Amino acid sequence: MNFLSYPQPLAELIAALSRLPGIGPKTAGRLAFWLLQQPQAADSLAQTITRAKNSIIECSVCCNYTDKDPCEICSSNMRDKSLLCVVEQPRDVVALEKTREFKGNYHVLHGVLSPLEGIGPEQLSIQKLLQRLDGVNEIVMALNPTVEGEATALYLSRLLKPAGIKVTRIAHGLPVGGDLEYADEVTIARALEGRRQL
Repeated sequence: MNFLSYPQPLAELIAALSRLPGIGPKTAGRLAFWLLQQPQAADSLAQTITRAKNSIIECSVCCNYTDKDPCEICSSNMRDKSLLCVVEQPRDVVALEKTREFKGNYHVLHGVLSPLEGIGPEQLSIQKLLQRLDGVNEIVMALNPTVEGEATALYLSRLLKPAGIKVTRIAHGLPVGGDLEYADEVTIARALEGRRQL
């Protein structure tokens, strides 16, 4: 039986697209064919990716992605400089900013400690965090509630303890609209730990 294979450039495009997070081989194939059928959209996408790649940098203060240094948040006089929120990724800053509740500054680690993946303190922006403690009274750990996120938060709190800075953790628990019967034990336990008076 003779199977028709993709031309090499198309196979390479599908392979490249399938390396994107959340994109499997079938979706990558559909995207590749769509891009070939929409040459103007493909050109525009390629130019947009190149422009973003060439103009986005890390803020020298908080390590967030920005197109100017320092970023808008770090250069704002309206932010509370005594309050610092530590997050894993730049997209976490966007999520927190959407709430319009946090008025302090941020620090992006660009990951969490994960010895199994070879990610230690040297691969994260921990040294930059330690260099910006002047005037900071509280550091809020807003890391994901994973084993790695918890280990990173604990590691950082131990590093920061000698500086006399208050280290807090965001509450974890049930989402709005969630049902107790479908929540796991850890989520329920965290919800109970983070309870507050009404």
